[in-house]
Amino acid sequence: MSATPAELRLECEAVTVEGAVRPPAYQTLAEQLRAEITSGRLRPGERLPTEPQLCLRSGVSRSTVREALRLLASQHLIVTTRGVTGGSFVAHPSPEQLSDSLSTGVSLLLTTATADMADLLEARETLEVPAAAQAAGRRTDEHLTNLRAALFDPAVDGLPTMLAAHRAFHTALVAATGNPLLVLLSRPLYQIANERELAEAAPKGFWERIDTEHREILRFVTARDAAGAARAARAHLGFLRGCYVR
Repeated sequence: MSATPAELRLECEAVTVEGAVRPPAYQTLAEQLRAEITSGRLRPGERLPTEPQLCLRSGVSRSTVREALRLLASQHLIVTTRGVTGGSFVAHPSPEQLSDSLSTGVSLLLTTATADMADLLEARETLEVPAAAQAAGRRTDEHLTNLRAALFDPAVDGLPTMLAAHRAFHTALVAATGNPLLVLLSRPLYQIANERELAEAAPKGFWERIDTEHREILRFVTARDAAGAARAARAHLGFLRGCYVR
């Protein structure tokens, strides 16, 4: 039996009860399912209960169940397929997708002046310097190929290409550690909304120096020199700090 408009309103809107705000029903259901996924009770690839089963279990309408599932899909926690064998399934975790929500948080902190470029580069140094050392010890030939592919030629390439290559190099460097959690945590630190503006205001020779330092880091990673890679990464981030932090 479908819910009445009044019932849907109660399910979909936050309700104030004795001074406390109760979240909408679809959000409550989504949080319950999210807890089952993040705790491991529902494993990647496993099918969620059907919409009728979720309605019965939660005591909400089908529209509310669908809204909860849409919310989980937008957070890359589930994927929904159609057809006879369709349904909602727990997504296989992807660092690239999961970092989207972290990127939003980082951007909000920067745009609201809660954090600034000094904080951002300090976080990057804390993460990337040891990551460079780990990359030197763990890298594979495929990792080296990805790092080389992220190099650029400042005499030929334009600013958009060099900005993209700069992000790609640092992403590939952390990926070379083989640690997916480091990849997840590092990606949001490269999504700087005003990066182009900062680069345009950088001193003469900025991109030539970036290119040189990327190649120096790659040389140490290729040679499996952990100490050299960490030293080169620290120097590189120190240069960026000097250019970006006013």
